[in-house]
Amino acid sequence: MNNLFKLLLVVAAGALAFLCYESIVTPIEFNEERDAREKVIVERLIDIRRAETEYRNIKGDYTASFDTLINFIKNDKAKIVLKEGELTDKQLEEGMTEKKAVKLGLIKRDTTYVSMLENLFGTDYPVDSLRYIPFSSPRQEFTLEKDEITTGSAGIKVKVMAAKAPYASYLNDLDKQELINLIETTEKLEKFPGLKFGDIEQANNNAGNWE
Repeated sequence: MNNLFKLLLVVAAGALAFLCYESIVTPIEFNEERDAREKVIVERLIDIRRAETEYRNIKGDYTASFDTLINFIKNDKAKIVLKEGELTDKQLEEGMTEKKAVKLGLIKRDTTYVSMLENLFGTDYPVDSLRYIPFSSPRQEFTLEKDEITTGSAGIKVKVMAAKAPYASYLNDLDKQELINLIETTEKLEKFPGLKFGDIEQANNNAGNWE
């Protein structure tokens, strides 16, 4: 009986040690994997932001459709101005303008067009994957939103957008309790539980919440 009691104590001590080890290691492993995944997702969000910015520059507004955005990247052209020559300090002091210098043939400015894909990312970029959140299982798309808000006492209208990837989309195959804790902690701070840039409720120059 005494030996059995000792054996039970050893087993209990081993189980306790294992639980203590797990309580320390699990959050560390969770955060390491989260950091690794978020580096990839941030890169994708930066690409989306770059494409949306160019889309607005040409079309006058953002788009909340990945079909539209990807079609734009694949099929639109980007204007490239090739510059040859610059005004010297002396020419500037004498009142020479670039427009006048171009007319006089002192400097050259030629316009050419390249594919939007090549201009933004390079021809080898897998543009069809732009919509998908890396590590999401099952595969999920980033949320794209756009709106127009009124700011300031002058009532200035500002076009805004946001792109989002919630924690639950790209961390759902990791430790469930750690994921729940992360989401609850973030929401208590009244922050978006995941990665995002932009905001459709206020103008923030499309800043990312990782920046």
